[in-house]
Amino acid sequence: MVSKQSFSPHTFINSPSVRSADMDFKDLNLIEPLQRALQHEGYVTPTPIQEQAIPYLLQGKDLLGIAQTGTGKTAAFALPILQYLTKNKRIPPRASPRVLILAPTRELAAQIGQSIAAYGRHTTVTRAVIFGGVGYQPQVDALNRGADVLVATPGRLLDLLEQRKVYLNHVEIFVLDEADRMLDMGFFKDIKRIIPLLPTERQTLLFSATMPAEIAHLAQSILKRPERVEITPQATTVEKVEQKVLFVDKDKKPSLLLDLLSQRHLERVLIFTRTKHVANKVSLGLTRAGIKSDAIHGNKSQNARTEALKNFKSGRTRVLVATDIAARGIDIDSISHVINYELPNEPESYVHRIGRTARAGAEGTAYSFCAADERNYLRDIERLIRQHIPIMEHPYHSEAAKNATGDAARPPPKAPYGQRQSHGPRGGPRRDSQGGRRESHAHQRPARRKDGGRRGNFGRR
Repeated sequence: MVSKQSFSPHTFINSPSVRSADMDFKDLNLIEPLQRALQHEGYVTPTPIQEQAIPYLLQGKDLLGIAQTGTGKTAAFALPILQYLTKNKRIPPRASPRVLILAPTRELAAQIGQSIAAYGRHTTVTRAVIFGGVGYQPQVDALNRGADVLVATPGRLLDLLEQRKVYLNHVEIFVLDEADRMLDMGFFKDIKRIIPLLPTERQTLLFSATMPAEIAHLAQSILKRPERVEITPQATTVEKVEQKVLFVDKDKKPSLLLDLLSQRHLERVLIFTRTKHVANKVSLGLTRAGIKSDAIHGNKSQNARTEALKNFKSGRTRVLVATDIAARGIDIDSISHVINYELPNEPESYVHRIGRTARAGAEGTAYSFCAADERNYLRDIERLIRQHIPIMEHPYHSEAAKNATGDAARPPPKAPYGQRQSHGPRGGPRRDSQGGRRESHAHQRPARRKDGGRRGNFGRR
């Protein structure tokens, strides 16, 4: 076993984030089947993270990748994995994948699976994707047929591990994607239960958009002499996103939203709210106003979420309203505008939200509504991104919101536990990172039966 290198988030040597002149995928020593697939997908020039990470991964090295969403990191790890599996063919044992990729959300897991299928179209590599919200049996059947690559969300993977429907003792490559989102969604305890089940001799890849202390400690514990690829400074926003802030009183937000959406150049719009309740309310109001929209959040069934994404991608729905569960789980190149109907109370979430537009080299616009009690959230965001977001004038402009300070700039205090309407198993509601009830259900496990199983529905991850 290779000894682990001691490091902190500040002791890595950063790789340059400048793309080499005239670099294309043919220069990365990828095998012909992958080159053909890339040509089919229309890929010619690798993104910086692909250019820098792929050579390290083809050498079998561990890697810590720090990159925002929309930078092409899925291809950065999927292509070397497909090449390794094609060059080192063996029949995967029943329900024992050779590669494990963990993703925080159902949508992201599904998209990673689709990308592997696309890049591996000319190979014999097999895959399975498992996540909650749908039935177990089709996923178990896919595992039993033998899958080289397993893409999974942590909760459903743990459920199947405890039912002995999947085994991890043959994993050769482990990928932890969107590690900081895992932390935000409360999945770290699950991940720490999964990692000891993996072989100690393996290649490990950890990707994260930011590097909080918890992620640095996790990286130190699971990576061996890793290379580090950092494409953009942490928490910087996508350069091609035009950002605007619109100061508005809270009760005028619906009118302002309809006024904005009356402009036809807002062709495909992703709206973010902090809570599921507000997402539903906004979507219903838009539908009543004749604007086709869907809402997507953790209370929606997987089928409903899949259908909403399908309608949005195809253009049948112009507007998708989402909570932050979608901030890193929607990979649609043609989103023209992001609207922060409610500002996030964690400034890092702002970066991930607006990163849903200006993808694949396109330009995009992000509008942020700011009421008086969100003024401190805006100050935190501007401090993080090290810039002032330009103010956009509009018919509902609020000087009170713009100039709010002190108590007026803070959200109202939460009601005492006894006055809250919905309670978690210990008396208090599960809260997500945006102040709403938790999107994931990582800590809401059903009670155990005497036979070691669990009561109730497992399909909540």
